[in-house]
Amino acid sequence: MTADHIPHTFQVDLRGLVDLLSHHLYSSPRVYLRELLQNAVDAITARRAEEPDSPTRVRLHTEAGGLRVTDTGIGLTEADVHNLLATIGRSSKRDGLESARAGFLGQFGIGLLACFVVAEEIRVVSRSARDTAAPPVEWTARDDGSYTVRTLPGDAHPEPGTTVHLTARPGAAEWFAEEQVCTLAREFGALLPYDVRVGEEPVTDRPAVWERRYPNPAARRVALARHCHQQFGFTPLDSIDLEVPVAGVRGVAYVLPAAVSPAQRAGHRVHLKGMLLTERAEELLPDWAFFVRCVIDTDSLRPTASRESLYADETLAAVRDALGARIKDWFTGLAAGEPERLAQFLAVHHLGVKSLARHDRDVLTTMLPWLPFETTDGQLSLEEFARRHPVVHFTRTVDEYRQVAAIAAAQGIGVVNGGYTYDAELVELLPSVRPGTDVTELDADTVAAHLDPVDPAEELALSGFLAAARSKLDPLGCDVVLRTFHPVSVPALHLDDRSARQERARAEEEAQADNLWAGILGSLRGSAPRARLVLNHHNPLVRRIARIDDPELAGTAAEALYGQALLMAPRPLRPADSALLNRAFLDLLRWATHSDGQEESR
Repeated sequence: MTADHIPHTFQVDLRGLVDLLSHHLYSSPRVYLRELLQNAVDAITARRAEEPDSPTRVRLHTEAGGLRVTDTGIGLTEADVHNLLATIGRSSKRDGLESARAGFLGQFGIGLLACFVVAEEIRVVSRSARDTAAPPVEWTARDDGSYTVRTLPGDAHPEPGTTVHLTARPGAAEWFAEEQVCTLAREFGALLPYDVRVGEEPVTDRPAVWERRYPNPAARRVALARHCHQQFGFTPLDSIDLEVPVAGVRGVAYVLPAAVSPAQRAGHRVHLKGMLLTERAEELLPDWAFFVRCVIDTDSLRPTASRESLYADETLAAVRDALGARIKDWFTGLAAGEPERLAQFLAVHHLGVKSLARHDRDVLTTMLPWLPFETTDGQLSLEEFARRHPVVHFTRTVDEYRQVAAIAAAQGIGVVNGGYTYDAELVELLPSVRPGTDVTELDADTVAAHLDPVDPAEELALSGFLAAARSKLDPLGCDVVLRTFHPVSVPALHLDDRSARQERARAEEEAQADNLWAGILGSLRGSAPRARLVLNHHNPLVRRIARIDDPELAGTAAEALYGQALLMAPRPLRPADSALLNRAFLDLLRWATHSDGQEESR
């Protein structure tokens, strides 16, 4: 073999590796305790695979400047210590126990190495359950990368199992305080299947709250509500049992008591074979299920290398779909048998159900009689609204709805406010689940078509006023028409649509652009749709204004009506609109302060 082909072995800088673990792989030093519990539980699992009746104890004892953890697991021989503890990346789970692998929590062989995040020295004393004749062995490692191995007398560790001693590194003693150890042990290990204690204080609390027997449903609801408050800090609106036997998933989802933003990332608690894996699992449920927080225990989902999140694979995707189906079954069940609870739920979380209904025809069909929408008939479901109106009109923005709602209702036009999240999409889907329903977007032409025309003779008599009004408003891209409509109290209605607003914006840009851009913008001019100021001939004020003989005063009054209609729309005023309102107001004040047609002396 030539020098170029001599194999070499990687050299590992343990200090650098510890820094990598503490600052990049793990989110917090607290995970050291999870690694200790994990190793202990895996060792017990390995022993029980060979000795089903072997003891299942894990004991944690705080000591001055450190921690001692003892388990009744499989234990190690001296050869195991050299091969496993002193070789980074090697795991006992890969040596002779492949058949029991599914029962292990750890999968990456990092093991005790994570303890160097808080410890400057790790001492392991172990006795093998496989080779009971072998003496106990001691492995001592320091964070500088050095280690020693020696055999001990038999009485140093009389029973099979392992004891791990940690000595705190400077500045890390707080992680070994008894109260801290108890808190972390309960947080990580409450659902572990073995007897885990800190001193004499029990850590495990099994069976899980959702699997316990209760005297009645009310007692179970109280227990689940208490558990939710402990885990998430809120009292749930309701709870949903989650179970996917094929994937080994069991747990509960808690319905939030208040609405949250769909963009807010949900944090779910996931236990892997009883050990807490993460409190912030964001991909566990479908995006539409943002109104619940859940706690699950799973046997099948894969952890990432840090064992602090879930690996995104096909199994996770299948579990996500299955859990989403359980939540969907829950609220469709409410629709079938508990309408009062469903109404209470939808009053808070209709947005989540609407989000799901966009993509799920069954949910849309089931929820159609229940989902609330803002309409000109009040808060109604689309089902009820469609029964009342042969044509379902809708707007795409809240401003458009508010502009025409009162007028449309008075003319008998049924309008749904589609400006809220998902509402326009659902209205457009209505014919797919309710065949024969006519759905159309409301525009200015539709509203104008429902307003009654004025008698031609009367309109002719007012032609002078209308001409003055049109002359004043033409520079603003607005036409003036005369109609009769209800309510009588509304003197004028400003109607436009998106195309009119877009044309107005294009014209404004063209006026401010240089020659090149003005030419380009000019070429984009379409049929030039315009806004309309609809004057209500039923309104007494409009009738009085229409009889003004002075063209200048009539034009000013028309400007004032235009400004008032804009303010009622409501819609942000352009600089030109604000200038018009200011000018009309001052002109009317000057006219009102004339005396016998003459301005008062200054």
